Amino acid sequence: MDMDGVLVHEETAIPGADRFLANLRKREAPFLVLTNNSIYTPRDLAARLRASGLDVPEASIWTSALATSSFLESQRPNGSAFVIGEAGLTTALHDAGYTLTERDPDYVVLGETRTYSFERIALAIRLIVNGARFIATNPDPTGPSPDGPLPATGSVAALITRATGVEPYYVGKPNPLMMRSALNAIDAHSETTAMIGDRMDTDIVSGLEAGLETILVLTGISTVESAERYPYRPSRIVDSVADLAALLE
Repeated sequence: MDMDGVLVHEETAIPGADRFLANLRKREAPFLVLTNNSIYTPRDLAARLRASGLDVPEASIWTSALATSSFLESQRPNGSAFVIGEAGLTTALHDAGYTLTERDPDYVVLGETRTYSFERIALAIRLIVNGARFIATNPDPTGPSPDGPLPATGSVAALITRATGVEPYYVGKPNPLMMRSALNAIDAHSETTAMIGDRMDTDIVSGLEAGLETILVLTGISTVESAERYPYRPSRIVDSVADLAALLE
């Protein structure tokens, strides 16, 4: 399941999310919280969820930062990267054996941050022009905030692409890489797994392409009307995870 818009909205738990998680545990159903947000480490996210009244262990959280570091470690072990992002991304890359540098890196890695620096974006552009490979943690163009949408990784990636002519490789949802690694983490099979999300363009399409049942909740980005504009449909649409909690009782 996705996190923002499914279990929480900013720092507030979605009503019924605690009951939904409790019912999953009661049934001993393995689950994983997937997030394209690369700002936080799993430990940070577990603490954030706890503060919202939701009990999700670190081991049940998989972020686009972890997926990105795992991918880069498999592609170019002990490589180097210039990173635009926060602790969630830099920690994951360090743990994967990567060196963070501004001089001739193997990769420019773009992640989520609330304080994008024009100077660092300009340096990323120069490094890519000089041959660094361009990776982005996720393609989301916007993210939620109490005041409305905020530009996210996909929007900044588009700026860098326009300046360099180089498209990034996106590791997070809807890339099937993220879904396959998530299924492996809980030893699950696609035929008996569902993906719950609030975004048609990341959560639902990634679940669909990975062969999972897909459930759209209306507590985040997508609405019934906006969902109708896509050429694919979720398996079902529910108001929130509270509806799913009731089904598990």
